[in-house]
Amino acid sequence: MSGRAQASAGELLELVRSGRATTRGALQQVTGLSRATVGQRLDRLFRAGWLREGAGGPVDSPLGGRPSITLEFDDSHAVVLAADLDTRHARAAVLSLTGEILAEHGGTLVIEDGPDAVLGELGRWFAELLEKAGHRADEVCGIGLAVPGPVDSETGRVVQPPIMPGWDGYDIRERLARAFGEHTGAGRVPVLVDNDANLMAYGEQRTGYVDCSAFVLVKVSTGIGAGVVVDGSIYRGIDGGAGDIGHIRVGTDALCRCGSYGCLAAVASGGAVARRLAESGVPAASGSDVRDLLTAGHVEAAALAREAGRQVGDVLATVVTLLNPGVLMIAGDLAGTPFLTGVRELLYQRALPRSTAHLDVVTSRLGERAGLVGAGALVVEYLYAPGRAEERLLALGV
Repeated sequence: MSGRAQASAGELLELVRSGRATTRGALQQVTGLSRATVGQRLDRLFRAGWLREGAGGPVDSPLGGRPSITLEFDDSHAVVLAADLDTRHARAAVLSLTGEILAEHGGTLVIEDGPDAVLGELGRWFAELLEKAGHRADEVCGIGLAVPGPVDSETGRVVQPPIMPGWDGYDIRERLARAFGEHTGAGRVPVLVDNDANLMAYGEQRTGYVDCSAFVLVKVSTGIGAGVVVDGSIYRGIDGGAGDIGHIRVGTDALCRCGSYGCLAAVASGGAVARRLAESGVPAASGSDVRDLLTAGHVEAAALAREAGRQVGDVLATVVTLLNPGVLMIAGDLAGTPFLTGVRELLYQRALPRSTAHLDVVTSRLGERAGLVGAGALVVEYLYAPGRAEERLLALGV
């Protein structure tokens, strides 16, 4: 926190939201502000509807004297919209500011239909979900979107996405904000866009592994991607390309959808497994089809998934050696026992014991909701970060 004696209302909110200081006395102690100044700044947060008194009753004050009333973030003053796009399917939801899913919908949306059509349809889904959840459009504070491609976080535009034809450089933020307004009549709201594996990793880390300072999630669906969370923040690389492990070369002549030969995704993704099944006469066109076959106990699908897991595990040995994570999570359509078994076989064989001594290899806890939860959390952290919270308070006139 910059200059404790100058701590803003936004910084006080951050202290309460993080649990580092949840009483007036604790806020005085942490920031060095006077009792009167803390009171004035908290009053702004109360008037905005962002804080409330906790239901737990008074607690002992760190400064002595009378017990203090606890403070907590009031998540009832707004809601967030989130959507997670895959190649042929999407999910959308209304979430509370603390990540609870209030209404949800999943259905067919084909990424190859292009951004204008897909984002326009998402606007319609959002309007229906708000009605289902019993919330007004003017209660929405922001929209988060997960997409299956690399994203420049500064612009919200995808950059040369291998499995998103027609999306390269498209202004997703503007189109989705406009679609939301067209279907609800609401004004513009902030739209944040990030890679799906990044947001899945963020959602899983924040809800189940908050103490893990180095967390890696690998999504294996139609394509392959990884999300990395370090010290509670998404690691994106210099321009959003971090985690794109599906396009690491693995010494094969298979043609990848990116146009190159020998990519991991060309031989070990759900799409690659689907192609091999189709060649042998089994109807499968995507990672989701492979997932359905695995759920049904299809023997050939299980064998191919295990082999794909071994190929991914070979690459992950390098990832684990480089990042030394505490948790490696396998998610996506292929994240079942056969694939996980294959990953473990090669990972522990190829990685140094030092790199895996304190590593947990697990599967997703949130399942298909991980990207939604991560997208919602991204919006909340953006809007209520100290500097931006201060700007929003001024805009609200408090």
